Amino acid sequence: MDIRHIYIPSVYTNCYLLLDEGTGALAVIDPGDDIADSLGHFCVDNGWDLRSIFLTHGHYDHVGGVNALRHKFPGAAVYLHPEDAGKDTRLLPTAHLGPITLWREGDVVQLGSLQVEVLHTPGHTPGSVCLKCRDALFTGDTLFAGSMGRTDFEGGSDEDMMASLKRLGELEGDFRVFPGHNGFTTLEKEREANPYLKMAMEEVKP
Repeated sequence: MDIRHIYIPSVYTNCYLLLDEGTGALAVIDPGDDIADSLGHFCVDNGWDLRSIFLTHGHYDHVGGVNALRHKFPGAAVYLHPEDAGKDTRLLPTAHLGPITLWREGDVVQLGSLQVEVLHTPGHTPGSVCLKCRDALFTGDTLFAGSMGRTDFEGGSDEDMMASLKRLGELEGDFRVFPGHNGFTTLEKEREANPYLKMAMEEVKP
């Protein structure tokens, strides 16, 4: 498994390439703006096969490059949670992404020999997900290094965010965390120092 990071300065978003080195199967996670041409050169030069576009949620700064990628790689499937699909607002322009493969809690998507597990983690948006693959956790705008995603946009929920953070904090073991914005971290570091994650894990259910 190889993970490459592409920073997209136009929308200040982290995009990731998840590669199964044995088969060349490639997924792009959260293409927030047009990277189709540069990615096309990478794929040709390295023999990669772009099979999937994984979206952690439907905000414009995470989906803005989808249509250009679909034009360049028409065989790539686009994955999005149904709660964020089919929206037609400036913030959630997902109705214009073309055919979508809906994924839900507990789904496992095969990428070559890699298995990518979907964790439904609402709070930032109703359809936010985190993606777990071996020791990597792609957290979108749910968990950041030292922080969490905003909940004040339409569809956001403090209560859902706390439940989602608690769930992440209670995952067994440690993970490399690849957020949608800012720097990388680990789950263990966030358990120890992230005030929002600590608060979520300390909450007692009624």
